[in-house]
Amino acid sequence: MPTRTSLSLPEDVKERLQVLDEGGDSLSDEECVKEKLRLLQEFLLSDTQDQLKILEDKLKSSELTTEVYTSEVKAVLKKALGVCKEDGAEQNGHSNGLSENGSHEEDGEQEAAMETQDEDAVKSPSGPRGKGRRSKADAEPKKSPATTRVTRNSGKQPTILSMFSRVPKRKSDDLLVETTHENKEEKTEEDVTENVHEEKRLKTETEDPVTENSTNGKMQPVSTAKTPPPKCPDCRQYLDDSDLKFFQGDPDDALDEPEMLTDERLSLFDANEDGFESYEDLPQHKITNFSVYDKRGHLCPFDSGLIEKNVELYFSCAVKPIYDDNPCMDGGVPAKKLGPINAWWITGFDGGEKALIGFTTAFADYILMDPSEEYSAIFALMQEKIYMSKIVVEFLQKNQDATYEDLLNKIETTVPPAGLNFNRFTEDTLLRHAQFVVEQVESYDEAGDSDEQPIIVTPCMRDLIKLAGVTLGKRRAARRQSIRHPTKIEKEIKGPTRATTTKLVYQIFDTFFSDQIDQNSKEGGIKRQRCGVCEVCQAPDCGKCSACQDMIKFGGSGKTKQACQKRRCPNMAVKEAEDDETIDEDEVLPLLKDTKKASKTKNKKQTKNKLSWVGEPIKTEGRKHYYMKVRVENEVVEVGDCVSVSPADPSHPLYLARITALWEDGEKMFHAHWFCRGTDTVLGESSDPLELFLVDDCEDMQLSFVQGKVDVLYKTPSENWFMEGGMIDDIKVIEDDGKSFFYQLWYEPGCARFETPPKVMLSEDGKYKFCANCIRHKEQHVHNTPQVFELLKDEERGTKVFYALATLKGEQFRVGDSVYLPPDAFNFGIKVVSPVKRSHRKEDVDEDLYPEYYRKSSDYIKGSNLDAPDPFRIGRIKEIFCSKRSNGKPDTTEIKLRLYKFYRPENTHKGPKGAYHSDINQLYWSDEEVTVNMSDVLGRCLAEYAEDLVESVQDYSKRGPDCFYFLEAYNSKTKSFEDPPNHARSAVNKGKGKGKGKGKGKGKAASQDPQDVEPQEPTVPKLRTLDVFSGCGGLSEGFHQAGIAESHWAIEMWDPAAQAFRLNNPGTTVFTEDCNVLLKLVMSGEKTNSLGQKLPQKGDVEMLCGGPPCQGFSGMNRFNSRTYSKFKNSLVVSYLSYCDYYRPKYFLLENVRNFVSFKRSMVLKLTLRCLVRMGYQCTFGQYGVAQTRRRAIILAAAPGEKLPRYPEPLHVFAPRACSLSVVVDEKKYFSNVTRGNGGIYRTITVRDTMSDLPEIRNGAAALEISYNGEPQSWFQRHIRGSQYQPILRDHICKDMSALVAARMRHIPLAPGSDWRDLPNIEVRLRDGTSTKKLRYSHSDKKQGRSSTGALKGVCSCADGKPCDPVDRQFNTLIPWCLPHTGNRHNHWAGLYGRLEWDGFFSTTVTNPEPMGKQGRVLHPEQHRVVSVRECARSQGFPDTYRFFGNVLDKHRQVGNAVPPPLSKAIGLEIKKCVLERMREDAAEPVKQEKMAVCD
Repeated sequence: MPTRTSLSLPEDVKERLQVLDEGGDSLSDEECVKEKLRLLQEFLLSDTQDQLKILEDKLKSSELTTEVYTSEVKAVLKKALGVCKEDGAEQNGHSNGLSENGSHEEDGEQEAAMETQDEDAVKSPSGPRGKGRRSKADAEPKKSPATTRVTRNSGKQPTILSMFSRVPKRKSDDLLVETTHENKEEKTEEDVTENVHEEKRLKTETEDPVTENSTNGKMQPVSTAKTPPPKCPDCRQYLDDSDLKFFQGDPDDALDEPEMLTDERLSLFDANEDGFESYEDLPQHKITNFSVYDKRGHLCPFDSGLIEKNVELYFSCAVKPIYDDNPCMDGGVPAKKLGPINAWWITGFDGGEKALIGFTTAFADYILMDPSEEYSAIFALMQEKIYMSKIVVEFLQKNQDATYEDLLNKIETTVPPAGLNFNRFTEDTLLRHAQFVVEQVESYDEAGDSDEQPIIVTPCMRDLIKLAGVTLGKRRAARRQSIRHPTKIEKEIKGPTRATTTKLVYQIFDTFFSDQIDQNSKEGGIKRQRCGVCEVCQAPDCGKCSACQDMIKFGGSGKTKQACQKRRCPNMAVKEAEDDETIDEDEVLPLLKDTKKASKTKNKKQTKNKLSWVGEPIKTEGRKHYYMKVRVENEVVEVGDCVSVSPADPSHPLYLARITALWEDGEKMFHAHWFCRGTDTVLGESSDPLELFLVDDCEDMQLSFVQGKVDVLYKTPSENWFMEGGMIDDIKVIEDDGKSFFYQLWYEPGCARFETPPKVMLSEDGKYKFCANCIRHKEQHVHNTPQVFELLKDEERGTKVFYALATLKGEQFRVGDSVYLPPDAFNFGIKVVSPVKRSHRKEDVDEDLYPEYYRKSSDYIKGSNLDAPDPFRIGRIKEIFCSKRSNGKPDTTEIKLRLYKFYRPENTHKGPKGAYHSDINQLYWSDEEVTVNMSDVLGRCLAEYAEDLVESVQDYSKRGPDCFYFLEAYNSKTKSFEDPPNHARSAVNKGKGKGKGKGKGKGKAASQDPQDVEPQEPTVPKLRTLDVFSGCGGLSEGFHQAGIAESHWAIEMWDPAAQAFRLNNPGTTVFTEDCNVLLKLVMSGEKTNSLGQKLPQKGDVEMLCGGPPCQGFSGMNRFNSRTYSKFKNSLVVSYLSYCDYYRPKYFLLENVRNFVSFKRSMVLKLTLRCLVRMGYQCTFGQYGVAQTRRRAIILAAAPGEKLPRYPEPLHVFAPRACSLSVVVDEKKYFSNVTRGNGGIYRTITVRDTMSDLPEIRNGAAALEISYNGEPQSWFQRHIRGSQYQPILRDHICKDMSALVAARMRHIPLAPGSDWRDLPNIEVRLRDGTSTKKLRYSHSDKKQGRSSTGALKGVCSCADGKPCDPVDRQFNTLIPWCLPHTGNRHNHWAGLYGRLEWDGFFSTTVTNPEPMGKQGRVLHPEQHRVVSVRECARSQGFPDTYRFFGNVLDKHRQVGNAVPPPLSKAIGLEIKKCVLERMREDAAEPVKQEKMAVCD
């Protein structure tokens, strides 16, 4: 190949040109140019001749000097001949990007035309495929013996000799498709040297009102302002980019590819023709010092989709034999312009850190070693992305439940292998390579077994796909480059082992799943939908996989009805996984829940049974004659028997009821107390078909509805229940004879509570009518209706009657008591300027400087407290009275209270600032009075004058949440604080509670109802507790604070968290091992583990608490054998087995994830089903904390204990922040919380939480520093603790990369600021590098243009076209991926967001990442992410609490913990139950007989 011109020249002209190029004739520059002009004159195109003519005229008119003229002519000729040793096939680039309308030359020149297929044709699945150069897209993979190659050209592989004959032919076709683009490009292509870049950028922006848009080759008039800068039509790089580099040229002795391959130094075969012909596979060599470039000499990456689009890329290098592992140049054959590259591939990780990457050309395969110096930066990115995908795949294999933040944690803590020229991985690295990484994950999944859980649907991958805007199924359809994972990366046997289960738990899960699986196989498997859009869906069936082989069209049976394995739609898999976990976040709570239960009316059908009374009536009341027995057909049924009633709908199972009365009243009637079947409870289809539940539902009905008698047995817990753990072999309780059922629990449908049936005292007429339900309803009614007692005769005035005592909901209220009322019960004398819903939007924003600001259309800020309600009002009762009726008697249906109002600090003229520095339980007395309805009262509290207390205010406040105090009175008219009047103080000392004495302080508290004030400590023994999956101990810490638990044992597999638990609980035995192994040991009778630690035995554990991770089933969408085995081995199953074996008095299961809605609530249902079968009373609910993270909590109590209720929230919170209702099977369940999002205290803000902490910088690492100041707020005093320590621990934060640090520096301090406030500027980073401006090069269909006419799209997808990898931009202050996918994801509101001083922490995350799921993690004023201590405070950990490990370990410990205030509140509820039980036991030992009569 002697020449390198793109013109069709005779051989002698070519040779002469080469001599001239090599300076053979020692001519001057000017003479050399003249000689070339003479030689080429008749071969040049008319355009080129025109250019030369213009230059000649300029020279004649002295506009140009001879030197300039010579260099200009040189440039024109170079262009005409093909710049920088170009290949002739220049037409490829042009027709790709620039032929008029994408049409092609006549078919006569098949090869050239096919190669020049326009991009769009290549993209479209139906478009014709190029034949001249086989893209790997069409090639089926074929392994070569030499390497685990991914793709291989199949079909007829041409021999090297046949290739020789084809090469010149390609060159000669070039002229056919020349375009006139040369002239256009001339200005920007000439002399591309570093010093003119700046000028050029300015030029391209100012000149050219009509620019050729190089993406589609059409001329587009553009609105006056901005036009996208020009791109190279081949490599698609911006021509004004300072990073665009040119190939520097080959050494003189470099050989062309065919010559090089026959060089003896590579000695694989000699030049004998037979050798070539018989050589089946392409030869393989190694190359070093390589550069890859396009026809124009631009160095460019080979992995950005150019090869796939048939853009011709070439490479120059030193070629070495395949066995030579030394990357230096010695012994290598210099080679020039090898290629074009037909495909590139990766052969997996050769046992080490690096992957082997290779090129295939028409002649050979080349394995890459070291790049040239100029190419090393581009190649480093390639290696980085390959290594990155290795990390991701390996990490996700072992951590299927990982979050996006966990993956970032892994990436940021991985040290890149030696030899790769970058020193750390950052989030930017991951997002930059996201498309590639996801494609590798897809190819990894594809290589896996068809029933293996794909890792593409893990929560972490779904977040990455959304954030980075990855297109799924791209590579898979083309079957192109993918890492061949040699033996599927070895799975470390870490993480939980096979679940150890008790027989009972195993059988419940086993029975349920085998039923589900049978059902699915009967239905022939669930048909997976397709999105129909991605390339995978549009590909044909492969005909080779097991699914295809079963298809009828491929000669199979057609039984399995499964889709081709190569066509498993990735979009649908991800979407299904998403749907599975979405939950309606924006449900806003009503303040008070309507507790009225709409009982479903039962549609019944009458029978034609004969009915006759047996015996005489035993009692007559009015027209009703009561009987004890009745004959239905041939059966005698008596009061107390159970019967079935036919439903009107024959598909519905029979209704079942107990007869509690029989009478004649014109018609034969009975009173039915209904049972409900398990399928009508929250258990749904997981319930035992023979188990019934008592419910609060009864009615009178005609006997003609009765179908027949059934047996319903009450199953009482056995005497030895606590020691029977793990011994139940059969989940069946009774045999199914069609007429027998059993019940053990009472069910409350509104809150989904399963409890021991309530005891009911029988009245006199209990023999013939005893409906426990009716009695309970009467009691409830009395309980919930306000009543008055102790008439004060001497105080009657006018139309009012006064009383000393009122009762409501079981509580007594006396004159002088303090009460809670809803916030709307009364207003205050001071109108506090409430924080106005100020708009954070600025009107006059420079759209060119802040191009993303327009996305901030909504004023709602996540984490804002603007719509949080006020806490409850508090008043002191002055009078309790009723009005007189006309007959002079009091109207006791309307009881009124006259109250003195208490002001909270924020209700005075000081406003919220006053509250910030005051105690949260501090009030001000006022003489303002108000009258309210007794029925509005929400509860009772204490509000004492601090001077009258016997103990200190601190000790008094510790008694419990409902203890308030005041020191001053407030006068709203004068806006002044004064001493409280005497009646405020004396009222305190009036007799309280039982009306005894004038005791103060403690004496008085003792007479209080113990429900309000925390009872004296010694009365409640602490429960011996086992904390499984304990983490660093948040759950236990709260239980300790509540004084209900003593942690004897804890199990935590992750060592840093286990160490943290030990630090804070030195007396606890902490097992750092798998919970399954420990349970196995205990069940097999062992007393100690391998380390000699004592294992808890049966009967030792009184409370079991823990939060099992939902590992392993986060991508399951249907039940098949795989998901079943995952479920069976999940940690939830192990944890339930702990409960079954130890049979603790109390059991708590906590889960952060949407455990309740998870997998159509299957996990929840089966968990409750296991607990019910064991005999536990149980319930579930979601609970909100000061952050918006919702937690599912399942509570269970052993038979004989009281089942706790959920704690009422103490602090008010914004309704958006937390909905406490739960939806299961389209039915809404409420927690028993009656106060909605109301609370007794104001909300705790970010300012309350952390304003006293000293300022630190990004990456602060000092583990102990001084506080540098006093606590400012009540919360800070409380959290620092009474053992005052001057040392502040763990106020450390993550060191973010230079780019992230720069972004954080540019986020404004105003509330609601986030990434959309970033300026589009170039910034110098702390590592010495600079960022680039983000380029907007596409029009955005949805957003249009800015007011200045600027484009708003950063990728071709904004315009409705498929994404183009070339559009990706990196190292910009505004992260490219956010505007790329912002339109689809609520503009990524909150990413890089600052916390708001007056807002709340949205969620404490395990790894604060500005682009994580919870991106609002920047400090309100400092340019850094929140510190470990700030996160710990937001979770409610005291400052004395210790964490263990590095900064990321500590963040993870805090983020995974249950907030101690939450577990404290639950602990106090459990404590109430234990107390109540103790009181009952003391009052009267329970008689077994009563239980039998009960129902």
